[in-house]
Amino acid sequence: MKENAMRSTLIAAGLIGAGLVSYPFMAAAEDHEAGVPLTPAEAAGAWTVESGGHNICVLTLSGQKSGSGYGVKAGSCGDTIQGNPVAWQPTHDGMQLVGADGQAIIAFNRWSNSLFVSHRSSGVDIQLKRGAPGT
Repeated sequence: MKENAMRSTLIAAGLIGAGLVSYPFMAAAEDHEAGVPLTPAEAAGAWTVESGGHNICVLTLSGQKSGSGYGVKAGSCGDTIQGNPVAWQPTHDGMQLVGADGQAIIAFNRWSNSLFVSHRSSGVDIQLKRGAPGT
């Protein structure tokens, strides 16, 4: 009798533990946005440009049409983003920033709801993360 109670307790503890361990994976499985174009409605707001583990600058994306795409306000991104982006455009697998001439400055592949990555030939990726630093 005592053995059955102990067995039931161990089984229950194991099931609870398995549920706690698998919860982050179940939550991640709900993110079906990898490789999907960014829509204007979900783009609106602040995005942090990061490279090498350092925050570089903040971009504010808009869902409002502007020139050849949608509005963007760019902070000083230094050499990380060449040129001055004046708009952003959805692409088949993410988004890109465009200059005044309508040409792409940098393209980002969508990895999740809140993370876009641009693979650079230097080997140092540039990430675009939803939100400003510290938010």
